[in-house]
Amino acid sequence: MASSTVHKQFSTPKAAETTHSAVVFEPFNLPSTNQRQLTHPHPQNTQIPLALRPSTDATSLDNVVSAIETLQRSKSLTKLLARHGTLLFRDLPIHSAVDFSKFAHAFGYRPHEIIGIVVDRPLLAPNVAPANEAPKEVQIYSHNESPQVPHAPEYIFFYAHKAPEKGGETPISSSLELFHRAQAEIPEFIEQLTEKGIISKVTYKATRQNVGGSTLKQAFGKEVLDDDDEDTARKKIEAQISRYGRGRHTTWEWTDSEDGKGLVLTHRIPVVRTQPETNLPTLFTGLAAYYKNRINAGHVSGSRKNVAEQLFGDGTPIPDKYLAHLAKITDEIRVLHKWRQGDVLVYDNIIAQHGREPWEGEQSDRVILASLFDGENLPGPYGFADWAKVVQASD
Repeated sequence: MASSTVHKQFSTPKAAETTHSAVVFEPFNLPSTNQRQLTHPHPQNTQIPLALRPSTDATSLDNVVSAIETLQRSKSLTKLLARHGTLLFRDLPIHSAVDFSKFAHAFGYRPHEIIGIVVDRPLLAPNVAPANEAPKEVQIYSHNESPQVPHAPEYIFFYAHKAPEKGGETPISSSLELFHRAQAEIPEFIEQLTEKGIISKVTYKATRQNVGGSTLKQAFGKEVLDDDDEDTARKKIEAQISRYGRGRHTTWEWTDSEDGKGLVLTHRIPVVRTQPETNLPTLFTGLAAYYKNRINAGHVSGSRKNVAEQLFGDGTPIPDKYLAHLAKITDEIRVLHKWRQGDVLVYDNIIAQHGREPWEGEQSDRVILASLFDGENLPGPYGFADWAKVVQASD
């Protein structure tokens, strides 16, 4: 098997004797628009993203996969993710969805089962699907993956199968840094989020509500058959929702309106969560994206409507002044990753946010694939309320 290490300041396994070529990953610097030094509570000299590439030409995907597996025996890359939030891998022999799937699975994480999906993700390879197929004019503002449901992945992999010449960057920022800044600048907002959590009301319909969005059947209908009657289909969908196992903190209501039948799913969930091992508080949220979508709706080209309503956990509205300030901080702490074909970004979804910028040219000029995984540990609660706990869906 190939072996590997990461040079410089990182403590990683030493290269082992092997009959194959060793693949060694080494850090390299990116332009300041793509990479920055993180501030408190991150350790000094912590970059986001940490950029890694082979120290020599790596032409064998099998050797790269073996190198990742070797590093992960001591969880070296998982530890780097917990520190930096995001890793960039460049100059790897990844050329297809299948290659990408092999690379992502080498990390040893368990594939994440998506329940309550709000975007369409058709399967292209094992645990690989398009990241988002919304029109190129649409900005998808910074957020953690699946913040509107209590069952979210811990790790996200993105692969650039095709990169546009202009635009289409992926934002990268720290949720730990976001919490620290927000606590210092809008402490009353953080106090209310901690005490109340939020109510997330997600509307699902039989048809797509946005281009690239999902239907109710795609979200919860994996057991629904084409010849099921309405009552049978509803029971199967409700059984999937019940797998969240959160009792009174997850409720639903079937709807029948002029624009079709659907379901409104309501969760009371925490925005403030804690990072495993460190117990540092992190803002796990899409509130700034929710705010941006709402204020841009109908006024900005490529804007899209929200399919989720966000309220404080006691049902009261969240003041725009707090959401606007959260977006302001996000803009100040994020970098925009300029993709090169073949790049792979890996996010620790508990402590890092992502998004998508618009691009020029054709819709097909940007092809980013995604793979989602669960970790060994869920983010912890920040406080003692029973609604503050997140879950992995039951089998």
